[in-house]
Amino acid sequence: MRLVLASNNEKKLAELKTLFAPLKLDLVTQASLGIAEADEPHVSFVENALAKARHAAQHAGAPAIADDSGLCVSALNGAPGVLSARYATLFGQPKSDLDNNLMLLQKMQGIEDRRARFVSALVAVRSADDPEPLIAMGRWGGVILTAQRGKGGFGYDPLMFIPLLNQTVAELSAEVKNKHSHRAIAAQQMLVMMREAWLE
Repeated sequence: MRLVLASNNEKKLAELKTLFAPLKLDLVTQASLGIAEADEPHVSFVENALAKARHAAQHAGAPAIADDSGLCVSALNGAPGVLSARYATLFGQPKSDLDNNLMLLQKMQGIEDRRARFVSALVAVRSADDPEPLIAMGRWGGVILTAQRGKGGFGYDPLMFIPLLNQTVAELSAEVKNKHSHRAIAAQQMLVMMREAWLE
């Protein structure tokens, strides 16, 4: 079965291809089909993921899956949240991983409570008007460091320290990250739901 990923993020595609390998799906990006990105006007990850999945399914005429994910910092009332990818632009800075990280460090200056969660909402639809979307949520807790560490990953990975693994996400191998991450947790839930609702 071909499944359209409602994202143009190649790193996200690579992660999800690995995570969904057990189902032997043909996962393709919407960009490879000439589909533009959907608007993401909502305040929650689930609502944005659903909007993106329906958009991709409508334009592709095929089942689609969307991931909306980001970083939620307890002391910042859940920010940057759904605005994680463009957090720095809210303060007049360029849109980039580096600028987002630097802005987060600036906002966290002097704050002792550094608890945070990576959150992933995965939503899959069989068609644009599917009344039964499959919804999976993954959360991965850690703490925000005061300086970046590690060269791997993307986004806020260099700032997110995972106490159980004693490393930042940027210091983890792809194999370890794909075993423990918020996206991995959501993907495992999604695999079970897809097998039960779509493939049996």
